[in-house]
Amino acid sequence: MTLDPRTAVLVGAGQFIQKPADFADAVEPLQMMVEAIERAADDAGSRALLGKVNSIRVVKGAWSYRDPGTLIAQQIGASPAQSVVTPDGGNTPQTLVNDAALAIERGDLDVVVLVGAEGIYTRRRARRSGARIPYTTDDGATPAPMLGVDMPMSSAIEMERGFEAPINIYPMFEVAIRHANGESPEAHLRRISGLWERFNRVAVDNPYAWIRRPMTAEQIRTASSDNRMVGYPYTKAMNSNWDLDQAAAVILCSVETALALGISRDRFVFPHAGTDSHDTYLVSERDNYFSSPAIRVAAARCFELAGRSVGEVGHADVYSCFPSAVQISAKEVGLSLDRQLTVTGGLPFAGGPLNNYVMHSIATMAGVLRSDPGSLGLITANGGYVTKHAIGLYSTEPPSGGFRHADVQAEVDRFPTRTFAPDLTGAATVEAYTVMHDADGPSQAMVSCLSADGRRTFTNTRDRAAMDALIAADLVGSPVEVDTDAIVHLG
Repeated sequence: MTLDPRTAVLVGAGQFIQKPADFADAVEPLQMMVEAIERAADDAGSRALLGKVNSIRVVKGAWSYRDPGTLIAQQIGASPAQSVVTPDGGNTPQTLVNDAALAIERGDLDVVVLVGAEGIYTRRRARRSGARIPYTTDDGATPAPMLGVDMPMSSAIEMERGFEAPINIYPMFEVAIRHANGESPEAHLRRISGLWERFNRVAVDNPYAWIRRPMTAEQIRTASSDNRMVGYPYTKAMNSNWDLDQAAAVILCSVETALALGISRDRFVFPHAGTDSHDTYLVSERDNYFSSPAIRVAAARCFELAGRSVGEVGHADVYSCFPSAVQISAKEVGLSLDRQLTVTGGLPFAGGPLNNYVMHSIATMAGVLRSDPGSLGLITANGGYVTKHAIGLYSTEPPSGGFRHADVQAEVDRFPTRTFAPDLTGAATVEAYTVMHDADGPSQAMVSCLSADGRRTFTNTRDRAAMDALIAADLVGSPVEVDTDAIVHLG
């Protein structure tokens, strides 16, 4: 096949991890990003790439750099015409690939760096010990423009009632999935802990994974002193882990530039197709908690654009902040839960550096595909609460018609939503729930309830008998009463 010289290709991928015994040896996220970029250039076999970078795109992190791209450029010897940051969202790394591939093929850009990093682990521990890791400041800099828009993921009433943190929302989705599948609590817990055991095995072999300790399904699902229950039915091991120091970067360029720099053809990984979409931004307005129309439409369209089918996927990394996210995505994409669905080990084990996890999954996927030439790799990326989505297909073989992309939002917006009724009182039925735990045990049940006409409200209870009952059996569909303080009372 004769390649169009403007075809976009991923030529370098780099990752960095630090867990220093002495905080004096720790580096700030800016330096972590520089290291990951330099490793990506070395992976491509060409440091000369860095001098040709004309766009640095940084995934938003838990740091205060105003224009991190410009700070990075100064250290890698680049003079980019464009420095941007992303909004919040775990979908953003794949969205960046989608956008960069299109810009390269249009001729707007030629060499693009995508990068992100978090230094939460060392920063928190240094503070506890009274130490400080020096961070570069650029307080006088003009903030880098944002590639995208930060949309609120929670309404005031959702936040008021505690339905805003991922550790509250995702286990509620899990209970809804369990009920939709008709599973008993015990059978369900065994199944998802088995899924997580398979993720853990991959992390054990991943040199860039944060937690590489082997865990059996039984250890994952069993609450213990070092694996306490967080939000029923999830133990700590089932929750995304963001307490870490990690960085990842990938470099994309045109085939023309890659060949001119002498980059070996065996480094080439081609983005074939990508899609972007989002479900209803507010969880309270979601039609249900066990499906995602946006993933369904985006995945189908991505395969259509690439001229491929889900049955051809050789390797997959499905966004894995919590088991419910994997199950919803796999079902909507058409992947069996019995196959391996991660190349990294997932966010609880490999690590979930806030918005940048998928940069690690793309970087890892590049190596996997190079080791299995011609195979098809799938990346799914998730922001919010199974809310914002980006999907990508990759291969070492070039796409026949170049990279293709679609925003499928118009089709997604035709799916039904649900009316939220915060003032709903009286008779209702349980739709989904979780029971949050602290060190002493159950602390609060969070229950989504439906009225007879299908409206939804969010409720709570701290009644110990009610919390125990919700844990002991599947009470989805059970009748309840909601009082004027949004407290739920089991029948």
